[in-house]
Amino acid sequence: MRATGRIILSTGTSDPDAAILIDGVPMPVRVRRSARARAYRLTIDGTRGELRLSMPVRANLKRALGWAQDHEGWVRQQLARQPVLTPLIDGAVFPLEGREVRICWEAGASRTIRLEGDRLLLGGAAESVSARVLRWLVRRAKAVLETETQELARDHGLIVASVGVGDPRSRWGSCTSSGAIRYSWRLILCPPNVRRATVAHELAHLLHMDHSPAFHAAHARIYGADPKPARAWLRAHGAGLHRYTG
Repeated sequence: MRATGRIILSTGTSDPDAAILIDGVPMPVRVRRSARARAYRLTIDGTRGELRLSMPVRANLKRALGWAQDHEGWVRQQLARQPVLTPLIDGAVFPLEGREVRICWEAGASRTIRLEGDRLLLGGAAESVSARVLRWLVRRAKAVLETETQELARDHGLIVASVGVGDPRSRWGSCTSSGAIRYSWRLILCPPNVRRATVAHELAHLLHMDHSPAFHAAHARIYGADPKPARAWLRAHGAGLHRYTG
């Protein structure tokens, strides 16, 4: 007999949280109703360890959960492929600009974070190490990406309105027609050539807001080399960069 989706009640006006059974154990499902949805859709957010179910606004929740339960095998396979999350705590090793760095917390050390060789040193409260390291990485990413963006833009006669960073899941950068560029802070974890190729990609969008042959030519010209190897690196390793959490 097929197991059915199981509803877990919660407060609020939106759909309740829900769960399906994976090997007999309930796994929470984040339900999202969308006016644009025409069918059910399951996705997995590996960073949050969250299973998401998108469905039409007027669809029946129990039927949708039953449909999701029918895809238990697919969910199990996807979960097996998700990288193990790595909290940025004392002793953790993570990539910084393409090289491995170890977080070293010392009880009597200064709270200020210092990068010395392949060690990231800090003191202060032990329970706040991961949050502080994450903030340090985001600030470093913002400073490095803003500097590189503005320098490359000046070299090629381009004007950038603003540079910001965030933590998107589906893209490494974006550029608006007004010249506002935004990057994933996780680019600071990549080798420098990969980061610069992404900067050149967004700057090329100031000239061509598409991915036409003219855009690709501008991308290579701004980067100063063939960007394909850098893009290939991101395709191969980019998903793994989302394993590092604060």
